[in-house]
Amino acid sequence: MTRHDPCGRTLSRAFATRPGMKRTMQTEIERPTSRETSPIAPAQWLPRLSIGAALNAVAWVSAWTRVGPLAHYSFFPLWLGFILIVDALTEARSGTSLWRRSHRAFVALFVVSAPFWWYFERLNRYVGNWHYLTPRHYGALAYVFWASLAFSTVIPAVLNVAELLGTFGGGAHAVRPVAQLSAWAAIVIIAIGVGTLALSLIFPQQCFPFLWLSLLLILDPINNRCGEPSMIGLLRARSFARIAHLMAAGLICGFFWEMWNYWSLPKWYYTVPYVGFGKVFEMPILGYIGYLPFALEIFVVYHFARLITRQLGLFSPDYVRL
Repeated sequence: MTRHDPCGRTLSRAFATRPGMKRTMQTEIERPTSRETSPIAPAQWLPRLSIGAALNAVAWVSAWTRVGPLAHYSFFPLWLGFILIVDALTEARSGTSLWRRSHRAFVALFVVSAPFWWYFERLNRYVGNWHYLTPRHYGALAYVFWASLAFSTVIPAVLNVAELLGTFGGGAHAVRPVAQLSAWAAIVIIAIGVGTLALSLIFPQQCFPFLWLSLLLILDPINNRCGEPSMIGLLRARSFARIAHLMAAGLICGFFWEMWNYWSLPKWYYTVPYVGFGKVFEMPILGYIGYLPFALEIFVVYHFARLITRQLGLFSPDYVRL
């Protein structure tokens, strides 16, 4: 009888060092198959585009006019429509997309996304940078349900936009850089991440920006040591275009998050120390900078989720492309 390798043993091996062992850098780029690059019939993606556009339009009008059954429940259908539009456009341009490659993985992205944003909601109890206005009081279960549904769209939205941007820059590919840090270097970076997280909670008025860096610093070295793609690997492999696609996707989604939020209810607003001036919608102009590391964190969290669900086989190595 064989025993599967749980994540704990994977992590322990990843942080083990052996005398005389060298870490080498290698970059692998998964090229699209000929089937994926061949012309795609509109029948493959046009229905998805049409459904997404209709869903987005109805939810958008309902959100801003506050009329109809979706008036106060528009966030999820609005962003699901956006995600379907972007996914369909990606397939039209490249012959493949997140939905086309795996329906199961596509749905799993929504499942991963909800606890990811709940993590930031929990930290915001200490930092207090954003607050919600709601049309009425929600019971605890109703609040968790509707909030989780909204939070589930964050990761799929950013990864879809990042892949679409990649189709304009020579094609989006599954890049799997292997550029392992030493165990000590990884531990140091993780310690810095834990330190920045602690500072953001202990001194929220002065150190709140660290909130958007700490998770990246904590999880990325783990991904790197365990053989997953990482920001460290992308940097060492000089995959700057893919990093730029991610950050641009964060800004694009950030713009639409803030725009659609502005005239909606429920909605959020900000109380950010020192930089609360020059608002574009509810967000202070300098606050949009936070969407850059946030998008990188989404990439890191996705690969950490892939790492801890390897035994389930939810996400193939080439599922997310930049």
